[in-house]
Amino acid sequence: MSSGVWNTTTLGVIAEIVMGQSPSGDTCNEAGDGIPLLNGPTEFGNNNPSQIQFTTDPKKIAEEGDLLFCVRGSTTGRMNWADQKYAIGRGLAALRHRSGYSFQPFLKGIIDSYLPLLLAEATGSTFPNVSSQQLNNLTIEVPDLHTQRRIADILSALDEKIELNRQTNATLEAIAHAIFKEWFVDFRFPGATGEMQDSELGPIPRGWRAGRIGDICELNPKLTLRKGAISKYVEMKNLSQCLLSIEEPREREFVSGSKFQNGDTLFARIAPCLENGKTGFVDFLADLEIGWGSTEFIVLRGRNYINPYFIYCLSRLSNFREFAIQSMVGSSGRQRVVESILSDYPTVIPDQETVNNFLKVVEQLFFQVKNNSDQSATVAKIRDALLPKLMSGEIEV
Repeated sequence: MSSGVWNTTTLGVIAEIVMGQSPSGDTCNEAGDGIPLLNGPTEFGNNNPSQIQFTTDPKKIAEEGDLLFCVRGSTTGRMNWADQKYAIGRGLAALRHRSGYSFQPFLKGIIDSYLPLLLAEATGSTFPNVSSQQLNNLTIEVPDLHTQRRIADILSALDEKIELNRQTNATLEAIAHAIFKEWFVDFRFPGATGEMQDSELGPIPRGWRAGRIGDICELNPKLTLRKGAISKYVEMKNLSQCLLSIEEPREREFVSGSKFQNGDTLFARIAPCLENGKTGFVDFLADLEIGWGSTEFIVLRGRNYINPYFIYCLSRLSNFREFAIQSMVGSSGRQRVVESILSDYPTVIPDQETVNNFLKVVEQLFFQVKNNSDQSATVAKIRDALLPKLMSGEIEV
């Protein structure tokens, strides 16, 4: 059933489109001077971008609430929401509905619906390049403002549920990391007697020992996956910066790459993903199923009594990431972490009882994270199924 009359117009009529322009390099810094600068989806997060670079001479500005749209390269079409004012480089455009920010979810729905057409019309021999003219002249069908607002409310409610789950998961994971640090960095764990012993890492609890992460963890462990088999595939863009789950793994025929199974940690080995803290925990595979993906991450798997959550929390320590960054090898622009060097990361190795007790404490936290992630995936499927019906007027709102 149609939701009133839908009219043919162009994207530029309903939305203001600001194409990015990169500031000169000598105005850019990482010290926080000026306003945050976004050059492309490298800074994108699950919902909002992260602040990495700044500029004292912004050329083009995205305002808080704008839809950030990648217009260049292999990641053309990726989107984020601006949670504050940003300078935007030429790899991005900022889109804002002319009737106000309450209509932004409708605007994103339009972009989602017409994205395949937009990408098909993009120029460029190797990677697509979407111009200001292509965005402004994109022919679209839209209903009256009242219907646009109703559609925006529906899409917003679904997206807000996903975002609420993400924020809840971030809180749950932060609790787990705080417990890990309290027990295994500050040595304030249940049953601690205060008795310490000397080690190459300094004083550590009696009964524990100093070692390397390679002593308690396999790095890129060998797994067998038959060539041509269909399995879950994870790209670098699927890895999160702050959450346990991995975003939207997809099925693909195996050719070659890093292989993993449930309970493994995927740790970014290249810049700038490594600096951004991109790490994932595999929790979406059936028993004994193997997934695979980019060689741009290192697979970490605990040995013996060291459980997966211990390894995951260890890999999220800032000291671990800093060690990885300092051990990168290769020419400028193509540096990467080598697993043989990363395996030398010095770490305290607790006794089995303490590690087991840690698992009992945090397992329920991670179980709730998994439930929330599964719920968000279900909501996302509902949204994806509703979107074409809402944006065509098939469903009356």
